[in-house]
Amino acid sequence: MFKRILVPLDESARAERAIPVALRLAQAIHGAVILLRVVDPITELWPGPPERWSMTYTVEAHIAEAKQYLARLTGTINSEAISVETEVALGPPAQAILSAVSIYQADMIVLCSHGYTGLKRWVMGSVAEKVAHAASVPVLLLRQGGSVPAGLHPDALQPLRVLVPLDGSTHAKTALLPAISLISALAGSAPASLHVLKVVPPVPTDEKKDPFLTQKRSLQRSLKYLSAVSHLLGQNMRKQRASDQDPTITWSVETSTDVAGAVVRVAENGTDVGGIGTIGRSDIIAMATHGYSGIYHLTMGSVTERVLHATTLPLFIVRPTPIANKEHSDWLATTMATLEH
Repeated sequence: MFKRILVPLDESARAERAIPVALRLAQAIHGAVILLRVVDPITELWPGPPERWSMTYTVEAHIAEAKQYLARLTGTINSEAISVETEVALGPPAQAILSAVSIYQADMIVLCSHGYTGLKRWVMGSVAEKVAHAASVPVLLLRQGGSVPAGLHPDALQPLRVLVPLDGSTHAKTALLPAISLISALAGSAPASLHVLKVVPPVPTDEKKDPFLTQKRSLQRSLKYLSAVSHLLGQNMRKQRASDQDPTITWSVETSTDVAGAVVRVAENGTDVGGIGTIGRSDIIAMATHGYSGIYHLTMGSVTERVLHATTLPLFIVRPTPIANKEHSDWLATTMATLEH
């Protein structure tokens, strides 16, 4: 699914943390990594050392420096089995990165949430968040101080795990197949797992109804829904046979008024799964954006955005429209037809 992976860089060590992840993905899928250095004349000239304030320090000089940086960087990468391309773009960082997706035909972006300090910061609410919200392709967003899923799980007995929260909508389910592709590629021949989570609100007290019975029925419906989704997902994986070892699928239901908080809690601490015991923490959270244009609305209200700000785990963000893959679209339609009755 991911053949050309775009890695935006700003010459910071934090931004470069995305490179090993992109290389691991590219090696697994025999794809290409595109290292992109964006030169923004406005922020490159100021703030900075006094010698850069001279008019003789031109945009061309910045571009030349960017090319030298990329050349030094690629010299440190063992890319015998991986195609590594380097590109320099000019303009505001977020806009340039989004344009580069189309120009270089990238189908995934891997980037970090922080880069330089000062006016050049890539912080939540700035470049990284704008890219994550508006990109037409999936974005794997790594967090400062968080883990980097660039190798095998440190505990050999544990699989690499991605958690996908669902809310019953078609939009939310569009993250499932990309999440499986991602975790399968990262895990390689090692075990991988996908955990599907649904958070249901507690039933309000009502004198005319038994709240315990009503809550029990709500949980049963949610478990039936997740079981059906997981069954169809397993059928899809067996049909595709994209890898020798398919990820295992688990699911659970949490009761909470704070959906984002429950997602982060289960992802970071694990949870009890009825019938099979407990599962450990996840390595990645995968969620779908709403898919609308214009204002950055996110699925399940602002849940994706609040999860993004609350966790240090990598967040894999998928934009559901347009769905270019017909098999993906057919699978979603089949799932909905099965579950809505």
